[in-house]
Amino acid sequence: MISTVLASNPDLVRVLFWVAIAVGSVLGWILHRMRARKVLTAFTIISLLGPLVLTLSPSTAQPESFCYVQFSVPFQGIETLANLAMLIPLALFAALLLRRPLLVFAAVSGLSAIIELVQAVAPGLGRSCDTDDWFMNTVGAAIGVLVAAGILLLDERRTAPSTTARDGNSTAVPPGRS
Repeated sequence: MISTVLASNPDLVRVLFWVAIAVGSVLGWILHRMRARKVLTAFTIISLLGPLVLTLSPSTAQPESFCYVQFSVPFQGIETLANLAMLIPLALFAALLLRRPLLVFAAVSGLSAIIELVQAVAPGLGRSCDTDDWFMNTVGAAIGVLVAAGILLLDERRTAPSTTARDGNSTAVPPGRS
């Protein structure tokens, strides 16, 4: 039912995509500011389990080849947008939790590659390996990590001690003087 509605309303999918990014970003920012590490951990785990279930659960389809190696024009169609969106929450919440955006980016991109490899070597799943899926997942991971990095940077600036007194004079001690 939902997939039928989404397939017949591609503009709605695009709007929901950006709304989901906005909501996830605000939620991540709030959880990070609250230092709610347990909740961030739970959201990270849920964000990991969703893509694993979606990509590795058996399908009735039969893959036509070992792996489709292609790099077509990205951002076309609902399936491409779904692949883009699928790993954004995982990258966002994991980067906020671990405070290591580059490491998380590499891990999430690697996870996507592993998922595609499993789909390729396990034809019984009825899934097709596709380099476009990996590429769009990696772009989604980059979006999630960039949002998280922005949140971390803003929080760092917000909590950094001020080096300027109220009157505008610097309170920092110059290097070499004590």
